[in-house]
Amino acid sequence: MVRAAVLPAVGAPLELTEIELPEPGPGQVRVRLAAAGVCHSDLSLSNGTLRQPVPAVLGHEGAGTVVSVGEGVGTAAPGDRVVLNWAPSCGSCHFCAELAEPWLCQRANAATTVPYARTAAGDELYPGLSVAAFAEETVVPAHAVLPAPDGVPLADAALLGCAALTGYGAVHHSARVRAGESVAVFGVGGVGLATLQAARIAGAERIVAVDVAAGKQPLAVAAGATDFVLASDTTAKEIRALTGGLGVDVAIECAGRGAAIRTAWNSTRRGGRTTVVGIGGKDDQVSFSALEIFHFARTLSGCVFGDCVPSRDLPVLAEHVREGRLDLAALVTERIGLDGIPAAFEAMTEGRGGRALVVFEP
Repeated sequence: MVRAAVLPAVGAPLELTEIELPEPGPGQVRVRLAAAGVCHSDLSLSNGTLRQPVPAVLGHEGAGTVVSVGEGVGTAAPGDRVVLNWAPSCGSCHFCAELAEPWLCQRANAATTVPYARTAAGDELYPGLSVAAFAEETVVPAHAVLPAPDGVPLADAALLGCAALTGYGAVHHSARVRAGESVAVFGVGGVGLATLQAARIAGAERIVAVDVAAGKQPLAVAAGATDFVLASDTTAKEIRALTGGLGVDVAIECAGRGAAIRTAWNSTRRGGRTTVVGIGGKDDQVSFSALEIFHFARTLSGCVFGDCVPSRDLPVLAEHVREGRLDLAALVTERIGLDGIPAAFEAMTEGRGGRALVVFEP
């Protein structure tokens, strides 16, 4: 039995309880968690914005140590330090094999719909985004674990599983920010802070952070923002004023709200690029006129997991960490236990804080 935070039903409060975790079967790995980040996607799963079979153990951003492996696993062994990959590519579907876009893998979340554990009462449990990191231990497919980089504390390495990869990829792969360009980042949560750091690493000249909470300005500046704009009806106008009346070259939306996406678009120059990282609701509409699409010649694109290939990008991020260019610890605004997750959800709902990190006892 291991302790876990269980979502009994969509919209219900999390329940801290013990669950029965089986030994890994063929092709599976059991991992003892060192830490797990509380991501906005977990909140979206809990409130029904994203679909998730329940009851479930959420949490998809984590790192830990392999406890045991199932039959046929040759890529991991007990004692290995690993980062959990919530979107492991299958390598054989159309997106993986034909298009070389594994971040869009059709089977990446296949394990989400398969029960992986049981409650103490014997009810089947599902793993949130295939990972179920809000527990002391979890069992995942072997291809969902990646070697944790040397020289990176295991608790910090948890951030590599989602926030850091997503923010880095949004800048380097999706928006393709070039040195000297101007960038606006909408939403200064965990992913937003990683995006700001990535924009700095890319050599962006002016980096504008936008958020609804004025208290996030110090976090944004520490991450690399040259300017901070408090979100309002005049945000786009303020950003244009900071950029000689033109607008930024690139806007990256990390809040997952239709209004923020629209403002990000309005904040870019003619011919600029807007990348949407945040996950919004299906009923949250964004509209554009046919004339403005022609006139502004801007590009609007979605971004899944930063268009990242973890096996390729993780070593790059690790080198940035070791060289002091990427500060994973700076993404964390609070270190909590499992019982602190509901308060972290509430803070995200209210637009407060950066990334809360669940740190487990050694």
